Amino acid sequence: MEERPRATAGYARGRNETEEERADRRWQELIQEIRVAQTGVQILLGFLLTVVFTPKFQGLEQTDKAIYIVTIVLGSLATGALIGPVAFHRIVSGRRIKPQTVTWASRLTFTGLVLLLATLTSALFLVLRVVTHAPYVPWLVAGVLAWYLICWFVLPLWVRFRYTNED
Repeated sequence: MEERPRATAGYARGRNETEEERADRRWQELIQEIRVAQTGVQILLGFLLTVVFTPKFQGLEQTDKAIYIVTIVLGSLATGALIGPVAFHRIVSGRRIKPQTVTWASRLTFTGLVLLLATLTSALFLVLRVVTHAPYVPWLVAGVLAWYLICWFVLPLWVRFRYTNED
């Protein structure tokens, strides 16, 4: 196998791969990540869509129904953003713009994760509010939201800045 020089133009830093090879690798990694998030958001949205047809839904207060509508819209937006990269790839496939495709798909995925975070928070708030009507519900939801933020964003960003010198 022929060894390629790492410092020449067209090759990514840190790995012995071309820009196209790097884009292919990053695309495969992104698709694996999307599979995890897509499954969760689709199951959650599917469940949420059925709630409106239950007898208990009709007895909800208007505030709870409004929270439900917000939750459904957020879940729908998250689903769209997390499925978006697949449609994006299909539409631009074969146009020799894989690096740009990966960049835009990554942006859609990040947007989908933020929307999923909002959906989960809103759904948790709705469920706890309906079940308990307790004054501590917003505090409990805020605690769970803080946990999501730590797991999904704070810890990865800390590791990124702690162990790398690059953007």
